[in-house]
Amino acid sequence: MRFKRTAGIVLGLTACFALSAVAHARENLDSYLEGVRAKYGLPALAAAVTKDGELIAAGAVGKRVMGMDIPVTIDDRFHLGSDTKAMTATVAGTLVEEGRLKWTSTVGEVLGKKIKGMNPALAAVTLEQLLSHSSGIPTDTPEMMAIYMNPVAFEKNTTDLRLDAINRWKDNAPKVPDGSPFQYANFGYLIAGAMLEEVSGKPWERLIEERIYTPLGLNTAGFGPQASFGKYDAAIGHSIDDQGIATPMTWGAAADVPPVMGPAGNAHMSVLDFARWVGWNAGAGKRAPHIVSSETLAEIHRPHVRTPPIKDPKPGTPSQGEYALGWGVIAFDWAKTPLLAHNGSNGMNLAKALVDTKADLSVVVMTNFPGPKAESAAAEVQQHLYEAFQRH
Repeated sequence: MRFKRTAGIVLGLTACFALSAVAHARENLDSYLEGVRAKYGLPALAAAVTKDGELIAAGAVGKRVMGMDIPVTIDDRFHLGSDTKAMTATVAGTLVEEGRLKWTSTVGEVLGKKIKGMNPALAAVTLEQLLSHSSGIPTDTPEMMAIYMNPVAFEKNTTDLRLDAINRWKDNAPKVPDGSPFQYANFGYLIAGAMLEEVSGKPWERLIEERIYTPLGLNTAGFGPQASFGKYDAAIGHSIDDQGIATPMTWGAAADVPPVMGPAGNAHMSVLDFARWVGWNAGAGKRAPHIVSSETLAEIHRPHVRTPPIKDPKPGTPSQGEYALGWGVIAFDWAKTPLLAHNGSNGMNLAKALVDTKADLSVVVMTNFPGPKAESAAAEVQQHLYEAFQRH
């Protein structure tokens, strides 16, 4: 749900900042961000930093739409993509604490009555395996893509769509590869979302709204394409064709992943609200609001699986790391200790989240552009801001 911000903007995670102080921080960060944005030719770029639960810097520069003179604002909504996964994992943690689920609950135990005749190997997959990408469910296959794009999307609500998707894939047996069991699986998060819906009796979207958005006061947060129909009121995502031509993807079905994939990545919000959520994670569950206990959040944040080595990784991308539940655990060569990190992209936008729980420090970066230029720009900003504010 979206709400218009008023003069009393909530700028901190635990306290309100004076507008003049934030304006000063924004002025410094805007100048830096504009240089990076222009260097990489992005339409818009936004970033924010929190320390000890307070917003200490934020900025948003550029245009909402490439080719249009509509400046972005600090309240503009950007797309989170797979950074949504950490929210799904956290909602799972709330239901575990309530005794409605266990991390060891299996797909068959929770969904067996709704999905008849499920492959035994699929039925045996646990919630923890789904959330850590270690279930043996593969990265998006042609069959999965056809399920995501199924025309029944026009006939069913999202909860029923997720059950329909699982039913269409139920004959497949997950296969754990040799070496690391890690396989990045959006479909696994779709199944996890259906499990949360089954035990709670509520749609995944309502669970995220009630258990993440509302407690944290994420007033710009929503689901699906960032912009309202018929309006350029957000940072519009862009699609790049084989010739490198960028096209604004304004609203409607083409502007985001299908809604059935929500638990894997269709949230959006402003950079300030993204910082509020990621900064709450940096507090390791020791700071209000109480969403889950610090012990449960530690379980979500701890490494559950080692990721396989990446051959010839992109600049700034570690060759290997670990995966928690909705978070990567990465040893960057510019950080003293492994950090929680995640990237999110629906193919039209890019968002990066970085969390240092030991320093209670977080950095978020967002842009309404996909691809290598966006990745390089966001990685550069992420490292620069972490190094700059980690020293403070």
